[in-house]
Amino acid sequence: MQHEAVIIAGAGPIGLACAISAKRRGVDPLVIDAGALANSIVRYPINMTFFTTPERLEIGNHPLVCAGAKATREEALKYYRGVARAEGLRVRSFTKLIGKNEVETQLGREPISCDKLVLATGYFDHVNTLNVRGEDLPHVRHYFDEAHLSYGQDIVVIGGKNSAVEAALQLFRAGARVTIVYRGPAWPKSVKYWLRPDLENRIKAGEIQARLGSQVVEITARDVLVRGALGNEERVPATRVYPLIGFHPDFALFKRIGIAFDPETGRPAINPDTLETSVPGVFVAGSVTGGNKISEIFIENGRFDGEKIFGSSSERQRAQDLYEGIRRETGE
Repeated sequence: MQHEAVIIAGAGPIGLACAISAKRRGVDPLVIDAGALANSIVRYPINMTFFTTPERLEIGNHPLVCAGAKATREEALKYYRGVARAEGLRVRSFTKLIGKNEVETQLGREPISCDKLVLATGYFDHVNTLNVRGEDLPHVRHYFDEAHLSYGQDIVVIGGKNSAVEAALQLFRAGARVTIVYRGPAWPKSVKYWLRPDLENRIKAGEIQARLGSQVVEITARDVLVRGALGNEERVPATRVYPLIGFHPDFALFKRIGIAFDPETGRPAINPDTLETSVPGVFVAGSVTGGNKISEIFIENGRFDGEKIFGSSSERQRAQDLYEGIRRETGE
């Protein structure tokens, strides 16, 4: 059986930052990921630009150089590839952690063991679902890809937070006929301050259709059945459907490893100073520490978690000070 001193599950920015923290202290960790390196960013819309400034995406003191004021998706992917190369990190992509001592690759399952396991698996691989008939149809996408593909088509976007609102606006500007369906009676306060008036103006002008206080009952190959707050139902034409209703950590993995977590909030039981879980030798980093509150931890502050796991007490305190000094800029 292959044995490693440290395995870090998750090759996103936070997992890579943890690997750098370990390596700079004389430990050569193995970084694995169920997808590609920086897989969550791979899933971002193709033309996405980060709202946060480049220095807050940096790890290991490597500068992120970009053409504009903010990094694009492609620039971020190039940056994290470059950091992995510069640091000589051992990364095995498309290698999924099944349990504390087992991984799964394209060739099958393999046993593996380690002295220390760090879960930096994030949440982007696990979408929240509507649990309605037709959600598994091929034209239903839980990740927004590219607005251009929907030119001239009837599109239904489900959700009311930033990802859904931004997708609806991009789709409209790409020439799609857009209806956005949200179960709440009003747009959440968390919607970015420049997106809300844009959406409201498009709705007021009749350029985007909105169904507030409504829920999706069924999805078919031709339309979406929507039920309003008063119980009225209508079928909205749709050749493509985007349920953009959020994500959650891999709670099934927590259970397989034996990590205790709150069933309501999804928060794992951890030592706040070292991020060690209820299972000795197993640690968490990044957004998984927040359970269902996925907006609490993000690249900007989660990149310091490796210092808490691998650093001395003074280094952990410094990391905590940096963590508390970061205010989120990226929205949802």
